[in-house]
Amino acid sequence: MAAPGTTGRPAGGLRSPIRGPRPAPAADGERLAAELYREYQRPLLAFALRLTGGDRQWAEDVVQETMIRAWRSRDRLDARSASLMPWLATAARRIVIDRRRYRDVRPPEVGDGPLENVPTADGLDGLLHKVVVADALSALSPAHRRVLTETVLRDRTVNQAADVLAVPVGTVKSRVYYALRALRAALEERGVTA
Repeated sequence: MAAPGTTGRPAGGLRSPIRGPRPAPAADGERLAAELYREYQRPLLAFALRLTGGDRQWAEDVVQETMIRAWRSRDRLDARSASLMPWLATAARRIVIDRRRYRDVRPPEVGDGPLENVPTADGLDGLLHKVVVADALSALSPAHRRVLTETVLRDRTVNQAADVLAVPVGTVKSRVYYALRALRAALEERGVTA
Protein backbone atom coordinates (compact mmCIF):
# COMPACT_ATOMS: atom_id res chain seq x y z
CA MET A 1 0.00 0.00 0.00
CA ALA A 2 1.43 3.35 -0.95
CA ALA A 3 1.79 6.19 1.51
CA PRO A 4 -0.43 9.22 0.92
CA GLY A 5 1.00 11.41 -1.79
CA THR A 6 3.03 8.58 -3.33
CA THR A 7 2.42 6.59 -6.45
CA GLY A 8 3.38 3.22 -4.97
CA ARG A 9 5.95 2.64 -7.69
CA PRO A 10 9.35 4.16 -8.23
CA ALA A 11 8.94 7.21 -10.39
CA GLY A 12 12.44 7.05 -11.76
CA GLY A 13 13.27 10.33 -10.06
CA LEU A 14 11.16 13.09 -8.58
CA ARG A 15 9.45 15.21 -11.12
CA SER A 16 10.35 18.42 -9.43
CA PRO A 17 8.26 21.49 -10.10
CA ILE A 18 11.57 23.23 -10.70
CA ARG A 19 11.59 24.52 -14.25
CA GLY A 20 14.50 24.54 -16.63
CA PRO A 21 17.15 21.97 -17.48
CA ARG A 22 17.46 19.07 -15.06
CA PRO A 23 20.37 19.79 -12.66
CA ALA A 24 22.86 17.22 -11.42
CA PRO A 25 21.43 14.75 -8.84
CA ALA A 26 23.21 16.33 -5.83
CA ALA A 27 22.14 19.83 -6.81
CA ASP A 28 18.63 18.50 -7.54
CA GLY A 29 18.40 17.12 -3.99
CA GLU A 30 19.52 20.41 -2.50
CA ARG A 31 17.03 22.38 -4.55
CA LEU A 32 14.28 19.94 -3.60
CA ALA A 33 15.11 20.28 0.11
CA ALA A 34 15.08 24.06 -0.14
CA GLU A 35 11.77 23.97 -2.00
CA LEU A 36 10.20 21.61 0.55
CA TYR A 37 11.22 23.89 3.40
CA ARG A 38 10.02 27.01 1.62
CA GLU A 39 6.61 25.57 0.81
CA TYR A 40 5.82 23.24 3.72
CA GLN A 41 7.85 24.30 6.75
CA ARG A 42 5.26 26.67 8.25
CA PRO A 43 2.15 24.49 7.87
CA LEU A 44 4.11 21.42 8.97
CA LEU A 45 5.43 23.27 12.04
CA ALA A 46 1.90 24.32 12.99
CA PHE A 47 0.75 20.70 12.61
CA ALA A 48 3.71 19.40 14.62
CA LEU A 49 3.03 21.93 17.40
CA ARG A 50 -0.46 20.47 17.78
CA LEU A 51 0.95 16.93 17.81
CA THR A 52 3.54 17.76 20.46
CA GLY A 53 1.22 19.68 22.74
CA GLY A 54 2.88 23.02 22.02
CA ASP A 55 6.46 21.89 22.65
CA ARG A 56 8.19 24.08 20.04
CA GLN A 57 11.62 22.47 20.27
CA TRP A 58 10.16 19.00 19.82
CA ALA A 59 7.94 20.26 16.99
CA GLU A 60 10.97 21.74 15.19
CA ASP A 61 12.78 18.42 15.58
CA VAL A 62 9.75 16.66 14.08
CA VAL A 63 9.72 19.04 11.10
CA GLN A 64 13.42 18.50 10.54
CA GLU A 65 13.08 14.70 10.69
CA THR A 66 10.05 14.82 8.39
CA MET A 67 11.94 16.87 5.82
CA ILE A 68 14.86 14.42 5.98
CA ARG A 69 12.46 11.52 5.38
CA ALA A 70 10.88 13.37 2.46
CA TRP A 71 14.29 14.05 0.96
CA ARG A 72 15.27 10.38 1.37
CA SER A 73 11.98 9.30 -0.23
CA ARG A 74 12.19 11.78 -3.10
CA ASP A 75 12.25 8.99 -5.68
CA ARG A 76 8.86 7.72 -4.48
CA LEU A 77 7.08 11.07 -4.03
CA ASP A 78 4.69 12.13 -6.73
CA ALA A 79 5.37 15.77 -7.47
CA ARG A 80 2.28 15.85 -9.73
CA SER A 81 -0.01 15.60 -6.69
CA ALA A 82 -1.66 18.81 -5.59
CA SER A 83 0.23 18.81 -2.29
CA LEU A 84 2.81 16.76 -0.46
CA MET A 85 1.32 17.88 2.87
CA PRO A 86 -0.68 14.67 3.43
CA TRP A 87 2.48 12.59 3.06
CA LEU A 88 4.46 14.99 5.28
CA ALA A 89 1.70 15.05 7.93
CA THR A 90 1.59 11.24 8.03
CA ALA A 91 5.37 11.08 8.39
CA ALA A 92 5.32 13.72 11.16
CA ARG A 93 2.56 11.90 13.03
CA ARG A 94 4.54 8.63 12.85
CA ILE A 95 7.65 10.39 14.16
CA VAL A 96 5.72 11.75 17.15
CA ILE A 97 4.13 8.35 17.86
CA ASP A 98 7.52 6.64 17.69
CA ARG A 99 9.03 9.21 20.07
CA ARG A 100 6.19 8.76 22.57
CA ARG A 101 6.57 4.98 22.44
CA TYR A 102 10.30 5.37 22.96
CA ARG A 103 9.71 7.61 26.00
CA ASP A 104 7.19 5.16 27.46
CA VAL A 105 9.64 2.25 27.50
CA ARG A 106 12.54 4.26 28.96
CA PRO A 107 12.74 5.04 32.66
CA PRO A 108 11.68 8.61 33.38
CA GLU A 109 14.40 11.21 33.27
CA VAL A 110 14.91 13.41 36.29
CA GLY A 111 16.60 16.74 36.59
CA ASP A 112 19.34 17.67 39.00
CA GLY A 113 16.89 18.90 41.66
CA PRO A 114 16.69 15.73 43.76
CA LEU A 115 20.45 15.24 43.53
CA GLU A 116 21.08 18.59 45.22
CA ASN A 117 19.63 17.23 48.47
CA VAL A 118 21.51 13.94 48.48
CA PRO A 119 24.14 13.87 51.21
CA THR A 120 27.65 13.49 49.93
CA ALA A 121 30.43 11.54 51.55
CA ASP A 122 32.94 14.36 51.56
CA GLY A 123 33.86 13.86 55.24
CA LEU A 124 33.17 17.48 56.14
CA ASP A 125 30.28 16.59 58.45
CA GLY A 126 32.38 14.00 60.28
CA LEU A 127 35.27 16.43 60.66
CA LEU A 128 32.98 19.13 62.00
CA HIS A 129 31.45 16.66 64.44
CA LYS A 130 34.92 15.66 65.69
CA VAL A 131 35.89 19.30 66.23
CA VAL A 132 32.73 19.99 68.24
CA VAL A 133 33.19 16.85 70.37
CA ALA A 134 36.87 17.70 71.00
CA ASP A 135 35.85 21.20 72.06
CA ALA A 136 33.18 19.78 74.39
CA LEU A 137 35.71 17.32 75.86
CA SER A 138 38.09 20.18 76.60
CA ALA A 139 35.35 21.73 78.77
CA LEU A 140 35.38 18.68 81.09
CA SER A 141 37.58 18.30 84.14
CA PRO A 142 40.86 16.40 83.60
CA ALA A 143 39.59 13.43 85.66
CA HIS A 144 36.43 13.16 83.54
CA ARG A 145 38.42 13.46 80.29
CA ARG A 146 40.82 10.70 81.37
CA VAL A 147 38.04 8.28 82.37
CA LEU A 148 36.16 8.83 79.07
CA THR A 149 39.40 8.45 77.12
CA GLU A 150 40.07 5.08 78.74
CA THR A 151 36.52 3.66 78.61
CA VAL A 152 35.08 5.15 75.44
CA LEU A 153 37.96 6.05 73.14
CA ARG A 154 40.29 3.18 74.06
CA ASP A 155 37.37 0.77 74.53
CA ARG A 156 38.51 -0.56 77.90
CA THR A 157 36.29 -2.18 80.49
CA VAL A 158 35.65 -0.47 83.82
CA ASN A 159 38.08 -2.88 85.50
CA GLN A 160 40.82 -2.22 82.92
CA ALA A 161 40.31 1.56 83.19
CA ALA A 162 40.54 1.29 86.99
CA ASP A 163 43.88 -0.49 86.67
CA VAL A 164 45.28 2.07 84.19
CA LEU A 165 44.04 5.08 86.20
CA ALA A 166 44.99 3.48 89.53
CA VAL A 167 41.59 4.20 91.11
CA PRO A 168 38.89 1.89 92.47
CA VAL A 169 36.29 0.39 90.06
CA GLY A 170 33.47 2.26 91.83
CA THR A 171 35.26 5.57 91.22
CA VAL A 172 35.60 4.79 87.51
CA LYS A 173 31.86 3.99 87.30
CA SER A 174 30.96 7.20 89.09
CA ARG A 175 33.29 9.34 86.97
CA VAL A 176 31.98 7.81 83.73
CA TYR A 177 28.41 8.59 84.77
CA TYR A 178 29.13 12.23 85.66
CA ALA A 179 31.53 12.73 82.73
CA LEU A 180 28.86 11.60 80.24
CA ARG A 181 26.31 13.96 81.82
CA ALA A 182 28.79 16.84 81.64
CA LEU A 183 29.71 15.98 78.05
CA ARG A 184 26.03 15.85 77.04
CA ALA A 185 25.50 19.31 78.59
CA ALA A 186 28.61 20.69 76.85
CA LEU A 187 27.41 19.33 73.49
CA GLU A 188 23.94 20.81 73.97
CA GLU A 189 25.55 24.21 74.64
CA ARG A 190 27.24 23.85 71.26
CA GLY A 191 23.98 22.98 69.51
CA VAL A 192 24.57 19.23 69.22
CA THR A 193 21.77 16.97 70.42
CA ALA A 194 21.94 13.22 70.72
